[in-house]
Amino acid sequence: MTETSRRSIEHSASENSAIEMRGIGKRYGTTPVLESIDLVVPAGSKTVIVGSSGSGKTTLLRLLSGFDFPDAGTICIGSEIVVGPGVAVPAHRRGIGHVAQDGALFPHLTVGQNVAFGLDRNDRGDRTAIVADLLGLVSLDPSLESRRPDELSGGQQQRVALARAMARKPGVMLLDEPFSALDTGLRAATRELVAAALSSAGITTVLVTHDREEALTFGDQVAVLRDGRLAQVGTPAALYSAPADLATARFLGGAVVFDALASAGQVHCALGLVALSSSLEGACTALFRPEQMVVETTAPGADAAGCIARITAIEFQGATQLLTLELAGARAIEVPVTSGATYRPGDQVVLRAIGDAVVFAAS
Repeated sequence: MTETSRRSIEHSASENSAIEMRGIGKRYGTTPVLESIDLVVPAGSKTVIVGSSGSGKTTLLRLLSGFDFPDAGTICIGSEIVVGPGVAVPAHRRGIGHVAQDGALFPHLTVGQNVAFGLDRNDRGDRTAIVADLLGLVSLDPSLESRRPDELSGGQQQRVALARAMARKPGVMLLDEPFSALDTGLRAATRELVAAALSSAGITTVLVTHDREEALTFGDQVAVLRDGRLAQVGTPAALYSAPADLATARFLGGAVVFDALASAGQVHCALGLVALSSSLEGACTALFRPEQMVVETTAPGADAAGCIARITAIEFQGATQLLTLELAGARAIEVPVTSGATYRPGDQVVLRAIGDAVVFAAS
């Protein structure tokens, strides 16, 4: 990569643009879509906004991009207020790159022409080198420059779309479910390449998705949007291990749930007495992640909580098999185990948990 083209692609820390949204509200007619949204995306970081269909994800992205405007609140990009009282900066003046779900490449242009379309006029004199470097940055061979979009795979098309958006040297990149149309294996590989390219360029990024795996693997920060409100914001690890509520816990991963009673740093549930890390007391719901559950054929030690369960169904899933277990006094639960173990419907096993329970007050 030449020094000239490197400078035209990479962003120094001072050029990065943090995003700050305060008190954002949006209605369509009398229907509230977003309410009291407060979100900060640190400069140069990647934030994922995740939620189910109808949660308000697309609307939030449109407000950030400038394709729509909120009814209340302020949005700052870097040091500039782009939305606020008496301020409504249009989309083309926000310095934002955008990659849509389908990539939206121009089908009549070559790959090189698509990427070059995003270049500033001042860059066109060094077009060939810059286009080649942009393609390299998204892990595409510059030899693809002469091909047309329909000659590329879906993952390659999305990376060309990203290269075109990066050609504009945006301070912020918005990704609107750009991997959802790809098959599973290609989706993961493309996601990793795109994340690496954006991190290398130091571009502040917001990804919108409904896919929990994507949310947990792509971002430095995850914001869970539910019914137009932010349910929780934090690192992927924090949200998975310490969800704010049961709905967020279930949305972000498998959940094994028991009715329980918390007292003196322990919770009593169908598994017996299990430690918990909170100070909650009284009736509650105890949550365990599937990987915390251990299935054994021998009774637990004297110091280990556990209970007898009966296998009612087995589903083979490749590396794992999913056991449906029936516990006395509790609803049936599903627990994954390695496929190397031999179980049959009707077998009795011992079920116990490792680690602390996450508990939520009974509603």
